[in-house]
Formats: sequence, structure tokens, C-alpha cells
Amino acid sequence: MVDSLPTEFDRTDIGQIQIAPEVIEVIAGLATVEVRGVAGMSGGFAGGIVELLGRKNLSKGVTVEVGQREAAVDVSVIVEYGHRLPEVAGEIQRNVKRSIENMTGLTVVEVNVHIHDVHFVKAAEKNEEIDMIQRVK
Repeated sequence: MVDSLPTEFDRTDIGQIQIAPEVIEVIAGLATVEVRGVAGMSGGFAGGIVELLGRKNLSKGVTVEVGQREAAVDVSVIVEYGHRLPEVAGEIQRNVKRSIENMTGLTVVEVNVHIHDVHFVKAAEKNEEIDMIQRVK
């Protein structure tokens, strides 16, 4: 559940600082897709079909609850086939917590990871990735 009003995060002698929950959603989404093994964010189950949102809709698949000094985050992801799910989920938790705390100063009390699907890379896509890597070298 996302709070609709910005959090009154801090007061200074010249005013107050507010961080909108949407900002925290974007930070969490970006920190999630940075993790190796994440195919993309998941829009959830819509009629039993998981929607792969990719890397452009970073706040989709993320919900936050923000208090005055703390935040709780839920991320819904699709993981690439071949990666150990507990390791990917643990790295997501660490990266999201670290990113939000470093950028906002809020304390992240929990990061819940919901794995909605596994993405299989087709052989043609895999060959294109290999070709692109070899061109860069």
C-alpha cells in the first residue's frame, strides 16, 4: 500500500524535506533490476498470467509503506532461468535496503520479495547476447 502523501522526512531551520513514496518505489525498482538473475519486474497475476514489465516500469511491481523514519518494501519479480532463487531474492533484499537507506536516510525494516515467474531465454536470444558481448570485447 502506497501512502498518497509525501512523507515529512525532516525539518531544517529553513523548511522541511519531504520524500514522496513514488521516489522510494523507483529506488527499490532500480535496485531490484540491478541484481544479476532478475529478468524484470512483475505486474502481478492478471487473470493468471504474469506480466513481465522489463526495466522501463521500475515502480511497477513495487509497493512501499513509508512512516516518518522507516519504510517497508514489497517487490514482485521474474527471475531468469538457471539462477538460484534464494540467492537472487537475498541479493534483492540487500540491494534494495542498501539503496533506499543510502539515498533517503530512512531505515528499511523489511524487504519482501515475491517471485512470480521464471523467464526462459530462447536459444536465439542467447546467441544474440553472446554475439553482442564478443563485439564489445
